[in-house]
Amino acid sequence: MMRMMRAWTRAAIVGSALAVAGPAASAEKIVFQFGWLPGGDRAAYYLASHVGLFAAEGLDVQLLPGKGSTDALTKIATGVADMGEGGLDALLTAKVQNEIPVTAVMAIYTKAPDALVTTTASGIKTLRDVTGKTVATSPFTSSNGPWPFLLRMNGVDPATVNLIKADPGALGPMLATGRVDAVIQYVTNAPATATILQEAKKTIHMIPWADYGLTGYSSSIFVSHKMLATRRDTVVRFTRALKKAEQMMRDDPDKAATALKAIVPEVDVSIAKALVLSTLPLIFNENTQRDGLGVFSPDIVKTTWEWVAKQQDVSLDKLDPMSSVDLRIATVQ
Repeated sequence: MMRMMRAWTRAAIVGSALAVAGPAASAEKIVFQFGWLPGGDRAAYYLASHVGLFAAEGLDVQLLPGKGSTDALTKIATGVADMGEGGLDALLTAKVQNEIPVTAVMAIYTKAPDALVTTTASGIKTLRDVTGKTVATSPFTSSNGPWPFLLRMNGVDPATVNLIKADPGALGPMLATGRVDAVIQYVTNAPATATILQEAKKTIHMIPWADYGLTGYSSSIFVSHKMLATRRDTVVRFTRALKKAEQMMRDDPDKAATALKAIVPEVDVSIAKALVLSTLPLIFNENTQRDGLGVFSPDIVKTTWEWVAKQQDVSLDKLDPMSSVDLRIATVQ
């Protein structure tokens, strides 16, 4: 299993580093920077390319793998990429630390993807059961920011939890071998982690943080101020195509997984589909039903900022979060 996952990762990097072929030389080019490695959780972008949704908007989109939201923001701000995606919390943090010329124009994950992942035998049934337990996390995950505040909100002293940091690829095996009681991951990691646990004859138990008070936007589409000022219609066309792809992915997860494999041939379709299915509830949920697909709600943007302000230990008036988003782009049909 681990060999297959490593092969999938290598294939994803190679496949996504290639320019996604446009329909014609006259198509308008966009360099799009992912916040992380491509996979089923980002299948909508590949679906939009594979079935011609980007082409129908006159776009030739190059999808590039990333090394985190901060890396994506840097590349967009410096003009290496035109657009990209990453956590809205990362953009708000960057705005506090060093104003950057980047704006969020479309919400992708309208629910927090963070979760505590454990096993049915761990004794951890709720977030409140982590007292005295050992939890592993990646050193660079954005989930580390809200973790202590979320625990306190739920009546748990963070000092009573033994939090250790490890390589992201080691988290699943550490949980499977019993070295830790739980790990911190996105819910989109569930299919891969569940497979690892099954090999150890253990059953996964997910505790989504959204169920315990963590609200706010995560994955969002970023655009440089320059592109927004000079190519606004291009941004509108991109988001319009992506929203169609998300709806198509919801209606036909197999088609989305197949589209990903068509561009990254060594991807395992079953793993890709499992990731698609775990991603859909983050895109389509009660927030989407109320506000519209991809549309930012001012209330949730402000809540996202409140969490960031806590983590950065700054006052709420340090930043107007609404200055970091464009509410109109994603509303254009």
